[in-house]
Amino acid sequence: MDKPVVAVLFGGRSSEHSISSATAGGVLRAIDRERFRVVPVGLTREGAFVLEEDDPAKFALDPAHMPEVVDNGTRVIWPEASGVRDLRVREVDGTVRTIGPLDVVLPILHGAHGEDGTIQGFFDTLEVPYAGGGVLDSAVCMDKHFMKVALQAAGVAVSDWVTVRRGISTEEAAARASRLPLPWFVKPARAGSSVGVSKVHDLSELDAALQVAFAEDDKVLIEEGIAGREVEVGVLETPGAEARVSLPGEIVLTTREFYDFEGKYLGGDGVEVVCPAALTDAEIQAVQRAALQAFEAVDGQGLARVDFFVTESGPVVNELNTMPGFTPISMFPKCWIASGMTYSDLISDLIDTALSRAGVPVLSRA
Repeated sequence: MDKPVVAVLFGGRSSEHSISSATAGGVLRAIDRERFRVVPVGLTREGAFVLEEDDPAKFALDPAHMPEVVDNGTRVIWPEASGVRDLRVREVDGTVRTIGPLDVVLPILHGAHGEDGTIQGFFDTLEVPYAGGGVLDSAVCMDKHFMKVALQAAGVAVSDWVTVRRGISTEEAAARASRLPLPWFVKPARAGSSVGVSKVHDLSELDAALQVAFAEDDKVLIEEGIAGREVEVGVLETPGAEARVSLPGEIVLTTREFYDFEGKYLGGDGVEVVCPAALTDAEIQAVQRAALQAFEAVDGQGLARVDFFVTESGPVVNELNTMPGFTPISMFPKCWIASGMTYSDLISDLIDTALSRAGVPVLSRA
């Protein structure tokens, strides 16, 4: 049989463009070329789909020079929603050539226009199979306010919070959040990778924190700080069966205030990623049960990373990410590697699940 054609889609219009591009470097290097034919598709910051080089080194994670998708003049033409599966590209000179039938898209996009259900709806409209979350779970989990509402309604413990909108005065925001014990975390409702997040120790720091968060989104959460160990687990959809949950990993802060962008991606000191986490069997089971409950609460599909604070009274969900950080050094792959998979296996599993969902026979599963 011919190899399934996988379009690896990365970049995007959000502030997490470079992280998505760095993820592409890892995925392009690790994807099983014996099983899949790969077509790299970059999405520029301006929203153009371009045919990219199949060169993992071009998109390596380099803190000194973060990778990005640059408009090279090509334009990828997605299949038409009429049963025609051909993926085409318009070259710089205007000529159009056919790359071949497209089987599935692996969208490793973060943030707005990629992780929020919009690109998923686009591919649903075209009837193009894709890996990862669907429209509903992507949209709900991209908005931290509605994610918390959905999880609360399902009986999943979340940190208390208030939601404020652009234009609110610092005094009014402080008044609304006054019932929450300090410290607070102020974060954009619809951003990831800890972009725009600040820790507020006292009211004198609130104004600056709101400015940073509102620079990313016009909707901002003020959350109570939870005292507990920061633990994360991966979830993978299993077609026809209950989702799988990885062993947990732990974020151990030494000198850093919280797990910010620099600590996650730029090699900042003061943080260690420990996987698997040194938890008791009872704690592991409690975290895994809560992760499954959270995944089901948002109609999760494909994958998710569920982030917890493990407190004396049990696990509290901090966030649920439908397209978590997926670079080789990110927690999601680390958790699955600790659980017995390889990075390459994990990529294959996501693609196989998408193909199975679309009714395409899968020859093997990691």
